[in-house]
This record gives sequence, structure tokens and C-alpha cells, in this order.
Amino acid sequence: MADLILTIDTSTPAGSVALSQGDQLLGELFFNYGRNHTGQLLDAVGRLLAAGGFGLAQVDVFGAVTGPGSFTGLRVGIATVKGLALACGKQVVGVSSLATLAAQVPACRYPVCALIDARKQEVYSGLFHCGTGEPQLQGSEQVLVPERLLDQLSGEILFVGSGALLYRTLILRRLAGRAHFAPWPLHQPRASSAAMLVLSRCQAGLGCAPESILPRYIRPSEAELMEARESGLLPIEG
Repeated sequence: MADLILTIDTSTPAGSVALSQGDQLLGELFFNYGRNHTGQLLDAVGRLLAAGGFGLAQVDVFGAVTGPGSFTGLRVGIATVKGLALACGKQVVGVSSLATLAAQVPACRYPVCALIDARKQEVYSGLFHCGTGEPQLQGSEQVLVPERLLDQLSGEILFVGSGALLYRTLILRRLAGRAHFAPWPLHQPRASSAAMLVLSRCQAGLGCAPESILPRYIRPSEAELMEARESGLLPIEG
């Protein structure tokens, strides 16, 4: 029987939990109420498992969206996955939030630019080819101001993600008729889309021990920046 996979995404203000078995989605809970994910995750996990008649011990693999995205959200989601996987003695698989967004527009004939609002007038971005199967990252994921990103893009592009919504006017002004946008329900990463990537990585033998999975912030945290300033590695602002 195919592995039972529980996947959690808390990389943005929206959060979701998906339960899948092989390539079949059994259920998903999505929430975007602007509340802390901590109080919703375990309840969502319990409800999904109970609805399918499963116990936590029956989960074979735990998946987590590891970022980039909200620092606090990522810590909450990954800590939850770690705790559940350790309790069950099971492996975990981490996948990118940007690849998760790109997976929501499969078979797209244009390159897909996944954008997540990174605050500070910046975006997390990744450019993917999604024409055949799993999204293929072109180059590297990065954090930068949207104007600089748009200067790097050529040809027609499909944009998806919270950053695409936030900077839609700028994108349309800079790219004119070359910019296309995914339908509005697809601009939040979904655990069900991440589950497809988790399954692919499982089949490739890329699971790891729970203690090995870490958030992928891309940008240094405020604490790291402060430490760098205090050590003289960065200038003190002001």
C-alpha cells in the first residue's frame, strides 16, 4: 500500500494541512484568518486523521514546507512536523514554498515566477519551468526588490503568489503585455500542492531524520542582522 503522507504548510499568513496516500489526496484543511498558526495546526491534523479513520501512528512520512516565507510561521510549522515525526519515529521531507506555488500551475507554457511578499519592499522569488511534471527551478531562489527582479526577466511570464498580487501594478507597468497572472485562488501555497513534491522526493529516497529539517529563510533574521552589526560585520543604521 502507498505511503500515508501528512504535509503541513505555514510559510505564509495562510496555512494548510493535507493528508495524501500515494498520488491520491484524501483531505485538506486551509485557513487564512490572520491568526497564529500554533492554535490551528494540531486541531487541523487531528480533524483530517479522524475524518479518514486514521491514527497518527499510521502516517508513514511527514512533509513540511520549509520556506522561504514568514520566519515565525516556518518555525511553528517545522517544529510541529518535527514533534509529530519524532513521536512516531518517521522520516520527514522538506519542500520549497516557491516550488509549491509553481506546482499549482502545471503544464504552463510560460516560465512561472513564484513570488512571496518578503516585507521590507522585497520579494522571495523563484523562476520555474512547469511544462512537464514537477516544477524545475531555473537559477536559484532569491530575495530582492521587485524592480531588480523584473529587470532580470525576459519573454512572457506567469506570476503566482502573494508578491504577484502585491506588486501587480508594478509588474504590469514594467512588463506590459508580457505579464500573466494565475487565478486568484492559486496565490497562496497549499499543502496539497506541497504533498505532490513530498511524494516525488520520497520516491527519490530524499527523506531525512526529523532533527535534520530546518527552515530556509534565504534572508538573515533580525537577530542575525543585529549580531552581525554588533560584531562589526555590518554598519549600524541610523
